[in-house]
Amino acid sequence: MVTASFIFIVLRAVSAVASGTLAVRWDADHGLAAVNLQSTDYTHQAEDGLPIPRRYWSVVGIWLALTMAVLDGAIANVALPVIARQLGASPAASVWVINAYQLTITVLLLPLAALGDRIGYKCIYIPGLALFTLGSVGCAAGGTLDLLIAARVFQGIGAACIMSMNAALVRATYPADMLGRGMGYNAMVISVAAAVGPTLAALILSVASWPWLFLINLPVGIAALIVGRKSLPDPHGHGHPFDWVSATLSAVMMGCIVFGAEMFARVGAGLGVGLILAGLIAAAALVWRERGEKNPLMPVDLLRIPVFTLSISTSVVSFAAQMLAYVAIPFLFQSVLGRSVFATGLLMTPWPIAVGIAAPFAGRLADRVNAGLLGGIGLAIFAVGLFFLSRLGPSPGDLDIAWRMALCGFGFGIFQSPNNRTIVSAAPKPRSGAAGGMLATARLLGQTAGAVAVGVAFHLAGVHITPTLLFAASIAALVAAGISLLRLNVAPPGRVAVYRPILD
Repeated sequence: MVTASFIFIVLRAVSAVASGTLAVRWDADHGLAAVNLQSTDYTHQAEDGLPIPRRYWSVVGIWLALTMAVLDGAIANVALPVIARQLGASPAASVWVINAYQLTITVLLLPLAALGDRIGYKCIYIPGLALFTLGSVGCAAGGTLDLLIAARVFQGIGAACIMSMNAALVRATYPADMLGRGMGYNAMVISVAAAVGPTLAALILSVASWPWLFLINLPVGIAALIVGRKSLPDPHGHGHPFDWVSATLSAVMMGCIVFGAEMFARVGAGLGVGLILAGLIAAAALVWRERGEKNPLMPVDLLRIPVFTLSISTSVVSFAAQMLAYVAIPFLFQSVLGRSVFATGLLMTPWPIAVGIAAPFAGRLADRVNAGLLGGIGLAIFAVGLFFLSRLGPSPGDLDIAWRMALCGFGFGIFQSPNNRTIVSAAPKPRSGAAGGMLATARLLGQTAGAVAVGVAFHLAGVHITPTLLFAASIAALVAAGISLLRLNVAPPGRVAVYRPILD
């Protein structure tokens, strides 16, 4: 019954996107109201973005790519023990199937975002889709651990192309006054894919070998390429020369900071601190090199916009809280509460489902309501859910756990779409790629900080400290809520000027 209801909700959301004549929007005086999208009163508000029906096909292309990337990440994480066993690899060596992919994305996000602003978003996104799809075939064909890791690097390059350009393409696809709902629909797709991933991996492994986990990307990738090549927006870049030295410094900065933090948690302070210091030195050199640049690769120009900086800060702290909880919760369920692996997977599911339900609703509100307020409310709900999880008794029922997980997901879903909308729309249109790169980088830095905190805590105190970690995550979520509310005192960026992309 729950599954049928959820499918109905997803279909209704897809139907709302596909409707070309009627939409429901928020009116400050009358609440929800139906609007004829083809009326003359509305037409002048929707002059930017892609025309209908190309807009809908562009959305389909973006959703296919997101689904493929999220499913691949979720499936690879779940299937790693099986892959390691069948390839005869040790757990320590097999973890590089994940690390190679994540590290490649980390070092390439900001350089690719800057390159997209220069040569055009589609010129990065479409080759990225092709690389990801070919990398998936390479993963399936890799008969050794070394070949599999090499193919995962190719996948990581493709994923970095997709992630760095996604927000900019969403902004160029939707009219300015529909950007919030576009972000919300994206969050819904990501959440559904994340919820389905572990179950799909288990089903595939029950009837086939692990290479089929990667081969399922092939038809999705081909479909995304066909749809995307014909329909995605293709605004021309500003054409300025690309600074390869700055790109190298950016890659060293992000790679050393993120990988150093992981080494700090897993290996010890020596190597980890050294890598982090090297990353900070590269960051200082990058900022010094790009001082006075009009379009810097490290977008310090965007960080001078108060609402952008507060939104990025909110994102970093909130994703740190999210990852701290998301890494700790499986240990709570299995090692402390004695649940099985299968039961743990089921109990984790209400979180992404609740995000998928809340995000489109919050995205629509974000087009009318201040994101600082929505983010503050959502993160406060998130904090309450984490607090209740930290206070679970020694033998809670499944329902006691499920509603707490759903509360966390619902609160995070209310925060995420409005915050993403603000980050992207606060930047000038020609800097959309840089804004999208910063959005993805902020998420990555926050998640790394949360995962490192769990690793250090487990190393010092063991897994039974998990309830305390969840309480700490609730405090971090409250801090993020406070940062979000600070945006109420900051003048919002001016309405984005009507933008008509130069299309093929």
